Amino acid sequence: MIIDGVEMRGLETGDAAGLAVAYARNRAFMAPFEPARPPEFYTERGQRARIEGMLADRDAGRMVPYVLVEAVGGAPVGAINLGSIALGPLCSGGVGYWVDQDWNGKGLATAALEQVCRVAREEVGLHRVEAGTLLGNLASQRVLRKAGFEEYGIAPRYLHIDGAWRDHRLFQRLLHDDPPAR
Repeated sequence: MIIDGVEMRGLETGDAAGLAVAYARNRAFMAPFEPARPPEFYTERGQRARIEGMLADRDAGRMVPYVLVEAVGGAPVGAINLGSIALGPLCSGGVGYWVDQDWNGKGLATAALEQVCRVAREEVGLHRVEAGTLLGNLASQRVLRKAGFEEYGIAPRYLHIDGAWRDHRLFQRLLHDDPPAR
């Protein structure tokens, strides 16, 4: 998938250096929305270890990780992950995403969410995808609504973000009503 000069593709260990640079560049911008990160997170070595863990989860069927990269040059400008995949009667997964501050407001997150929901339905076989945002993260809530997600509740003290347990607004997108695959 390419939108406005950005390609969404599967995450690779070779993305470690570029992601380290992108996360470091966006550190202050993303701090109000992220858990505390150790200094190692912002290094190539830290990103390589993180990616290797994500790829192991992918191989085990628990996650489908993607990176958003500039179509020319390949520099990462965001990421989106379908994780916490549960099959059987639940057939559900959770989605998390971020977009570089210089690329915000250009429709990348919405387009990536649409693509991940297509993968979740057609390739993974999920019935629903869920996401949560901080109560005050109106931009992310707009993205979710534009991608067909509906709010279904509030989770008190849901995640430890920016130094405290924070309430989150929960969203879901139902993908189909077919019975679970056997």
